[in-house]
Order: sequence, then structure tokens, then C-alpha cells
Amino acid sequence: MAKTILVVDDSASVRNVVSISLKSAGYDVITANDGVDALSKLNGVKIHLIVSDVNMPNMDGITLVKEVKKLPAYKFVPICMLTTESENSKMQEGKAAGAKAWIVKPFQPPKLLSAVEKLVM
Repeated sequence: MAKTILVVDDSASVRNVVSISLKSAGYDVITANDGVDALSKLNGVKIHLIVSDVNMPNMDGITLVKEVKKLPAYKFVPICMLTTESENSKMQEGKAAGAKAWIVKPFQPPKLLSAVEKLVM
């Protein structure tokens, strides 16, 4: 059975590129356009990894990480941030919230897939 990855980004083009990369590697993909939408998709479905942007409307990625970690069924799901943010302070904030990896955009699909392979439960 394929592993399922939730991709969260307010940019449709980024969601598409990430989805295509992951699907071509054999993963199932669910997409969400912000943190609020992402939380609504965590409705009992088994998620093996969340890949999220940081800067999004309605709920940013750091807040999303904190909210996911409060959910018993999802608190151990690894979260990888995929963002334009490269400041060390922002990375530390993400790590403190529970993010397991940080990839800076623009990204190369092989780098993303390498990180995904290490993180998928």
C-alpha cells in the first residue's frame, strides 16, 4: 500500500510540482491550500508525512505544526517544512514546534524525495 503525504501550500503551482514529484515516486498525495484546510483533511485518514509551507493565509505552517502535534492520531506524523524562509531563527521556531526537516525553495525534486524517504513512517 502506498504511503500518503499531505502537501500544504497556498501556491497551486508549488502544490502541483510537489504532488507530481511525490506521485511519480509512488506516494499517494492529499493537498491543502493552508493550515486550516490541512487540519480539515486530518479526519482519520492515515497520513505518513506532512510537507508544509510556512507563510500561508488563515494559518501559517508553524501554527499548523503546533496544531497537528495536539492531535493524538497525528502527533507522531513527521512534518517537513518547504518554504522560502531560510533564517535560522525561523528554522529553530519550526524545529521547536516539531518540524523534522526544513527545505528551502526553490527546491530540486530529488532533494525533496530524498528527505521524504528519510521521514516517511
